[in-house]
Amino acid sequence: MVFVTDFADQAVLLPVMLVVAQCVWMSGWKRGAAAWLVGVGGTLFLKLAFLSCGSDEALRSPSGHTAAAAVICGGLMTVLAGKPRWAVPTAVLAALLIGGSRLALGAHTSLEVVVGATAGILGAASIALLAGPIRHFQRKRTVAAVAVVLLLLHGMRMPAEAHIRQFARQVAHFIPACHES
Repeated sequence: MVFVTDFADQAVLLPVMLVVAQCVWMSGWKRGAAAWLVGVGGTLFLKLAFLSCGSDEALRSPSGHTAAAAVICGGLMTVLAGKPRWAVPTAVLAALLIGGSRLALGAHTSLEVVVGATAGILGAASIALLAGPIRHFQRKRTVAAVAVVLLLLHGMRMPAEAHIRQFARQVAHFIPACHES
């Protein structure tokens, strides 16, 4: 299960996010790049917002691995394959695979995986809706770049959760809704 879950570690997926954004932007498909950044950025924002205002014991932290895998895989279906109608089914499949691995490893509760999956699926859907007409660009080069990142970084781990929690605590001071009781 570790082999599977390592594909969705932030040490792997953050570079994938950046490579895809750069390739799409440099191809001239600005709307596609913006949609990509909104989708993946929105998913991270949801996790930050959730952590900033706290939660109950059953839901400590939505699964970032599950969310990231869903938004990236679903988004890739739109951006690279040119199949926006397949973005959500692909995101669901990725969420099931990675979410299942997170459960098997005891890293998250079922509720945390479902919340992470929901955020990632919404991110993938937003990419599909916002990207607009698919532009022709160097898909093969982009796929090759993503494959290189996956091969080079698979197995590496980034302690992103600790950094996200720290940032979320700092942000919470500026969100009035977090202080209401």
